[in-house]
Amino acid sequence: MSSLIDEYKSFLNEGKTERECVHVIEAEALKNGYKNICDTEKLSPGDKVYVSKFGKAIALFEIGTSKIENGMNILGAHIDSPRLDVKQNPVYEKDFIVYMNTHYYGGIKKYQWLTMPLAIHGVVCKKNGSVVNICVGEKSDDPVFCISDILPHLAQKQMKETAADFIPGENLDVIVASDCPSCESDKEKSKEKNPAKKALLALLKETYGIEEKDLSSAELEVVPAGSARDLGFDRSLVLGYGQDDRSCAFTSVKAMFETRASVRTNCCVCVDKEEIGSVGATGMGSHFFENAVAEVIARLENYSDLTLRRCLNSSSMLSSDVNSAFDPLNADLYDRENASFLGGGIVFNKYTGARGKSGASDASPEFIARLRNVLDRDGVKYQMAELGKVDQGGGGTIAYLAAKYGMYVLDAGVAVLSMHAPWEITSRSDIEQAFAAYRSFLTLE
Repeated sequence: MSSLIDEYKSFLNEGKTERECVHVIEAEALKNGYKNICDTEKLSPGDKVYVSKFGKAIALFEIGTSKIENGMNILGAHIDSPRLDVKQNPVYEKDFIVYMNTHYYGGIKKYQWLTMPLAIHGVVCKKNGSVVNICVGEKSDDPVFCISDILPHLAQKQMKETAADFIPGENLDVIVASDCPSCESDKEKSKEKNPAKKALLALLKETYGIEEKDLSSAELEVVPAGSARDLGFDRSLVLGYGQDDRSCAFTSVKAMFETRASVRTNCCVCVDKEEIGSVGATGMGSHFFENAVAEVIARLENYSDLTLRRCLNSSSMLSSDVNSAFDPLNADLYDRENASFLGGGIVFNKYTGARGKSGASDASPEFIARLRNVLDRDGVKYQMAELGKVDQGGGGTIAYLAAKYGMYVLDAGVAVLSMHAPWEITSRSDIEQAFAAYRSFLTLE
């Protein structure tokens, strides 16, 4: 399985944003015989197609022999991760330092992002319709970016604040350039306003052909710079950015490519915006997935709304999302008997939500039993768990948004230590077992 882990780390490195993930998945889909559904008029059993939306969400389908109204086997993951987003009017100079103003995305501990090497990924869309791709900070000879912090000698007030408050969100601004204070002999320079900002904008125009106003139609994401790495002397763990939820997205897509649909149609959907509520046109809360299935039905038979509803109602889905791994140094936060462990195999989470299961999708025990049967048959390692102790907090996934169609849904994913930190930890073994579990699930009839 070492090749699988190497592929996984490459996926983490190449897919640090939703756009990059979709680009990688689409390229691999084409290699594996998938076609863009826009290029097809008729579908038959064995055909493989994909549907994408704004380059930030994608759904893969392989047609089975059974009528589509009998349902599908669906793997659903999200490909967005906590990060910092560059604002629309971002560049400013303050006392010889040039910053980019940011707005954090998703649930983060703000202090974890200070003094860390950062990279900028994304696109700048110009009025003439051209798109400039940006990726700075990942190559060994690239510059990186950083958010400064207060030295301990002057941090008495800061150290009295709570961790949530000592770094305001508006102070998560990234250093992108600087200048030296002008001396008296440099009178012309001393008269110039914001010389370092002007120099930076000139550099951006020379390098990328973009003006400051073009940043108002940009989508730039600030993420940790650097590659996913093996962790530990024994290399049993993986350290990398965005493993929530790209560990599950990668293994779901990989399982889709390596499992042939037989009776039921197989589907893998990778969506955006889960970390902020699954909103927007590319989130699971949109009609993206429903519309994609409708396009498939229209190419299989005469489309009807009833066929679409029957298909979704009769489907089974694994909400491929991560769970919190048991942390021995903070054991009091977990119900140990109902916790997931690194190396324990794929995690089945019957319900998520907060405290009294608020916002949860509660999976059917009949469906769980069927999954246990097929995984035991195939020798796949799995564990049943919750996120943490009942009153400690909670979390959510896309499961409840799929469950509204009436389908069977269960959260199933990889255990992650340091979840939502800039660098997250998973077990190599769990990546392998998730891949095996998703393959077994796709064989359900």
